Amino acid sequence: MSTGVSWGRWPRYDQRLIPITNRYQPLPPAGPMLVFGNGRSYGDVCLNAEGTLLTTRSLDRFISFDAASGVLECEAGVLLSEIIALTLPRGWLPAVTPGTALVTVGGAIANDVHGKNHHRAGSFGNHLLGFELRRSSGETLRCAPDQHADWFAATIGGLGLTGMISTARLQLRRVPGEWIAGDSQRFDNLQEFFALAAQSDAAYEYTVAWLDCTASGGKLGRGVFIRGNHVQHDARPPRARSLRLPLTPPLSPVTGLSVRLFNELYFHRPAAQQARALWHYQPFLFPLDRLLDWNRLYGPRGFFQYQCLLPGTEAATALPEMLRRVARSRQASFLVVLKQFGNLPSLGLLSFARPGVTLALDFPNRGEPTLQLLESLDVITRAAGGAVYPAKDARMAAQSFQQYFPAWRQLQDYIDPKFSSSFWRRVTRSW
Repeated sequence: MSTGVSWGRWPRYDQRLIPITNRYQPLPPAGPMLVFGNGRSYGDVCLNAEGTLLTTRSLDRFISFDAASGVLECEAGVLLSEIIALTLPRGWLPAVTPGTALVTVGGAIANDVHGKNHHRAGSFGNHLLGFELRRSSGETLRCAPDQHADWFAATIGGLGLTGMISTARLQLRRVPGEWIAGDSQRFDNLQEFFALAAQSDAAYEYTVAWLDCTASGGKLGRGVFIRGNHVQHDARPPRARSLRLPLTPPLSPVTGLSVRLFNELYFHRPAAQQARALWHYQPFLFPLDRLLDWNRLYGPRGFFQYQCLLPGTEAATALPEMLRRVARSRQASFLVVLKQFGNLPSLGLLSFARPGVTLALDFPNRGEPTLQLLESLDVITRAAGGAVYPAKDARMAAQSFQQYFPAWRQLQDYIDPKFSSSFWRRVTRSW
């Protein structure tokens, strides 16, 4: 048995690891088992305490790529960064990418990831043409919108529980090059954010905002709004540089004081107000990939990410109350992202993204005070009719999950009888 962790580095479980090195390799006869890609989920959705993890990063082969149509077929362990390296020089990019390119295709499907362009492109599953799903029975299902359509919907956002995705076919999107042009501007409150989002949705493919969660009073909800579009440009791409955090500090430097100082500097830095900005796609789409192992910053106890969806009609009242609670708690987060989701329906039975706004915050794990804060945020999310993203969760109660995702009982009919996860056992137990 090996101790396994997710990106949040909490919780830690003993699990048996079985590498899957060939997509035709028989699955083990005994469960419970779960597929593990690159471990970029934040909580326990990719963990299986006392069970088996099928590690699939070795399923990293490209099967075909049509440079005329942008249709790519690959194995499920391929990283989005590896797809970009192959296809961007030919003018194609995955249509939807999350905040890191270091996720596998299988993980992107299982969590139906979304990006800064959800208001225009929807989520990852909206651009999925099909996949092969291997079941523990030995059966292989070829799923597509018009073939085993129910399995197709159950597996998109299905948290890896319907079986092992072995291959996938994706429709990429045409882009003119590596550059993104747009602007960034400060806003002083949430009303200004909503106005900027409404103004930008039709004209800009990518929109995202950073919030200062330490601000209060008249500064509550201030932040920086960033928007951009792909453009062709002759500038030389920056030299690719990634730093690696070499060790885990014994105490997290992420404290209320350090975050307040960081936020003040970040809000007032010159780059927060740019009328004509030009970004290379890497720091724009994947800013944290430049610091490998950045999750170690939160210390040996790890951290929690809280990402919620608030319907548009409720967000204007729910968001300020959330920010007030975070500010009062003094458990500040410097990674605070606010995005507008669009109306394009997700294809997955349990997909997270839906119309409204999504707020994401990171908190060092300080034990019970942090858990109490997150539950208080859940109270607001539940009252607003929103949801919390399973891929980022390590602690929500079963009652909350079952309210957020009422279709969870339908998914039960498609779960492979030998597949399970620590997350699923936690959120489907009786109240």
